[in-house]
Amino acid sequence: MRKLVYFVAATVDGFIAAPDGSWDFFVLHDDVMAYMLERYPETVPTHIRGALGITVPNQSFDTVLMGRGTYEPALAEGVTSPYAHLRQVVFSRTMTASPDPAVRIVADDPVAFAEKLKQEPGRDIWLAGGGSLAGALLPAIDELVIKLNPVIAGSGIALASAGFHPHHLTLTDATPLPSGVVVLRYSTDRGAASVQ
Repeated sequence: MRKLVYFVAATVDGFIAAPDGSWDFFVLHDDVMAYMLERYPETVPTHIRGALGITVPNQSFDTVLMGRGTYEPALAEGVTSPYAHLRQVVFSRTMTASPDPAVRIVADDPVAFAEKLKQEPGRDIWLAGGGSLAGALLPAIDELVIKLNPVIAGSGIALASAGFHPHHLTLTDATPLPSGVVVLRYSTDRGAASVQ
């Protein structure tokens, strides 16, 4: 069965973006980009793949799930289909129509939608953000891949915004990079159960 994988950059204190939703304080170091290109090339937006020479087929994911706040920065730049090489789904209750035929807008329950997607054949599903969507999808997430940046933000958009309900994780891999970023891979209780 396909896995839902939350692949995201975060600060040491657990934030994925500033309070205004921006993430330009994360420095994309060469070693982090090299890691992404080797392990998760499909997480690089379509409009910059050519400039980086990315021509490899999708390795891990064939679908991306985003909240409206994650999708809107691309729209502000005039990019209506940021991951055209993937099946793109944006969860929003306020966007009623998609600005691009390649992007599906969904207002339904994200957990039920994700669980249905996971039953379909294909590669894993990438949850790109944001924090509210990740919080809603916690019961469906099988794996977290966190690019832990050596930054303390103090406040901002949390990794997963949800009420207090601890979800226990199992560390499956830790890859320290020379820049100080550590890529942490965790399996959720549900992901660990599906492996056994």
